[in-house]
Amino acid sequence: MNKTLVVGIDFSDCSINALEHAITIAQKARSGVTMVWVNHLDYSKEIFSVEPKQLIKEVEGRFEKMIRKYKKELHGMPLEFQIRKGRVYKEVCAVGEELDAFMIVIGTHGSSGFEEFWIGSNANRVVSSSKRPVITIRGGIDVESNLNKIVMPFDSTKETRQKLPITALLARYFNSEVHIVGMFTSSLDDIRYRIRNYVAQAEDYFKENDVRYTVSFLESDNITETTLNYAKKIEANLIAIMTEQETELSNLWLGPYSSQMVNHSPIPVLSIHPDKGFLYYT
Repeated sequence: MNKTLVVGIDFSDCSINALEHAITIAQKARSGVTMVWVNHLDYSKEIFSVEPKQLIKEVEGRFEKMIRKYKKELHGMPLEFQIRKGRVYKEVCAVGEELDAFMIVIGTHGSSGFEEFWIGSNANRVVSSSKRPVITIRGGIDVESNLNKIVMPFDSTKETRQKLPITALLARYFNSEVHIVGMFTSSLDDIRYRIRNYVAQAEDYFKENDVRYTVSFLESDNITETTLNYAKKIEANLIAIMTEQETELSNLWLGPYSSQMVNHSPIPVLSIHPDKGFLYYT
């Protein structure tokens, strides 16, 4: 069975940008792409100005045009679409599960206080609900879709290492350079030792898998802010994070680091949900 990427589509420029990034990944992965549009109660306020009874026909027509435009870029792999009904994030995640997708890609407008399309308000829900890796891409941001540089921050949680397999896979596809960044959020020696140990394990993993990498250690009061500043400095194309990270006092006011990253990063973010069955290194 061919592997596939799932892309949330609402036909906004933001979601088309996400589709184009997904196609770039699919080209390297020799993967198909399945686009998903969800029929929900607020559609009339968004993109379409057609009569409700004509809505599905309109959506099908738009998808057919997109397939004609982009199919040739997938070099024989399938470009398909599904039309679903229900809650957007649940349906996008459900398609990911049903197709055993290796990744979901979705656009987001970030937390600007005004989210015009459904994609923007559902990106965080997809990230927090999906068991599949999710790449979120901010609308209106011109980012090179080739993943030349990937930033991978490491904190003191054991789950932080679960980013390694998918990050290494993408790095091999694109011959990327992965920037492993150890985040020191505490002055306690045992926590700093643990982070150094996790980074060393990541180095061993990348050496075994022929992935190019660099290592840095940074002092940080806020992992999101530190990661974003570093990623902007090196002009990264992707940031790989876990959806659950260290709990710091700032989280009480700013929300989880993963939500901060999805909402505010001008750079695409790869979010991985922790897997309790993940086998750790000793």
